[in-house]
Amino acid sequence: IRDARDYVRLAERTNGPVNWPVELAYPWGDALAELQRAVPDVRIINLETSVTTQDKPAPKGINYRMNPKNVPCITAAGIDCCVLANNHVLDWGRAGCVETIETLRNAHIKTAGAGRDATQAASPAVLPTRHGRVLVFAFGSVTSGIPRDWAATATKPGINVLSNLSDEGARRIGRQVRAARQDNDIVVASIHWG
Repeated sequence: IRDARDYVRLAERTNGPVNWPVELAYPWGDALAELQRAVPDVRIINLETSVTTQDKPAPKGINYRMNPKNVPCITAAGIDCCVLANNHVLDWGRAGCVETIETLRNAHIKTAGAGRDATQAASPAVLPTRHGRVLVFAFGSVTSGIPRDWAATATKPGINVLSNLSDEGARRIGRQVRAARQDNDIVVASIHWG
């Protein structure tokens, strides 16, 4: 399958017609009403895709992307932060990663776990709430299928990659948290691992 619309056609063959196009809030289904009922202080998701118009896929076999015009699917749920340290945010190269970050920033959605360089990729998203700040850190482990060379560097965009799940990896997470955390902050550490 080379296009997500092929999955829709397969589903229609088995289950009958699917109405599409649909409203941008449609993918959330009943979850949207539950989010509105619960009124969480922050809404954080792992965005397991690139948000890009780039057309040169990484040579990995399965490449996900969402057109930037579909970002209202995310804003429809009031998402505050997208975690990007995963095995699909660079599916369309470093340019696709940067476009993802910029598209989300333009939609007023914070990001964690990827950046234009290693410092930005390691920096937490800071989400103010009525109770104080929530800091979202994101790490991607190579055990989840993230290639080591997707790591952000001083000069290249990429992911905040954990090269291994070890005591040193845990200490690295602790150092990053301690460097940013202030009294009364709530810390969320998202680790994409396999």
